[in-house]
Amino acid sequence: MPIIGCVSAKGHASPAPAGRDWVEHTTGVLAQAGHRSSAPRRAVVEQLGGQACVRSARDIADALRAEGRDVGLATVYRALELLDDLGLVNRLDTGEGSARYEPADPGGDHHHHIVCDMCGRVTAFEDERLEREIARLAQRVDHHIGAHDVILRGHCSSCASGRR
Repeated sequence: MPIIGCVSAKGHASPAPAGRDWVEHTTGVLAQAGHRSSAPRRAVVEQLGGQACVRSARDIADALRAEGRDVGLATVYRALELLDDLGLVNRLDTGEGSARYEPADPGGDHHHHIVCDMCGRVTAFEDERLEREIARLAQRVDHHIGAHDVILRGHCSSCASGRR
């Protein structure tokens, strides 16, 4: 089960960001769906394209403000809602009261998350055996599984050992 990193509740860094390809793909999908281009929405898309894993709307708004971009929190929420509706971001409810978001891979590649119930740290992981088991389950219950999210909860090693 390869651990691929992620953003922690304390803002620690993660794997490689989604990048320009995701930004251009997202901009194209928005245009095709009839949504006009706006500087604030573009700023949110570019901020998401520069991240690798989950961040809250507030984290995104704070990062934009730190860059000198005047984009309010309500605008960030509206942009994230639209991107989520179009399947361009993945939404992760970590159980902390607010969702976190990450770019959705246009090719369908994805990862899952482990959330520490004590500190909120999020760790992303990939597991090919898990993916195969989900495909087998779909056959067994006679369903086509279009998408899935796996969120495991527990305590990270630091919290479990009392180091936090």
